[in-house]
Amino acid sequence: MPDVVIRAFRPADISAITRIYAHAVLHGTASFEIDPPDEGEMMRRQQALAASGHPALVAEDETRTVIGYACAGPYRARPAYHWSVEDSIYVTPHAHRRGIGRLLLDRLIVETGRRGFRQMIAVIGDSQQTASIALHRAAGFRLVGTFEAVGFKFNRWLDTVLMQRPLGPGAAGDPREASVHKPQ
Repeated sequence: MPDVVIRAFRPADISAITRIYAHAVLHGTASFEIDPPDEGEMMRRQQALAASGHPALVAEDETRTVIGYACAGPYRARPAYHWSVEDSIYVTPHAHRRGIGRLLLDRLIVETGRRGFRQMIAVIGDSQQTASIALHRAAGFRLVGTFEAVGFKFNRWLDTVLMQRPLGPGAAGDPREASVHKPQ
């Protein structure tokens, strides 16, 4: 694999991650969005993640071109879910199957755990996303279940696969006692 740098998202990355995500929305089933968001909306999403203490990362190739991104966001909005996050990973098509997703996911797990979050949930659009399922399994996620035919895109019904892995001490103890990340 060529040299790849994983680093924190910067506002200058917004065009690249918007393009990467737009391709996934328009051509794939990893996202159940139908219309890709514009740069303004993607920036709003990244700012909301940053404001709530959630990490966002990018992968750069040897030419310093952003070829992938990952973030951890709130799993659900209700307060009891505060310590659980949902991961998102997108890689530009020409960089698929080069280990970029694994580098991003491994670093995202570390960064999210450092912030005191306790559980990471993968909500994988389409049970036919075997590469994403394998990626998450290799990173220590276990299959929790599958919601069948809950999304409709590209004129077909899609499943959603749920996978989960603990972060740091997982469910042991009170997360408020040792966390650097505090609920807002």
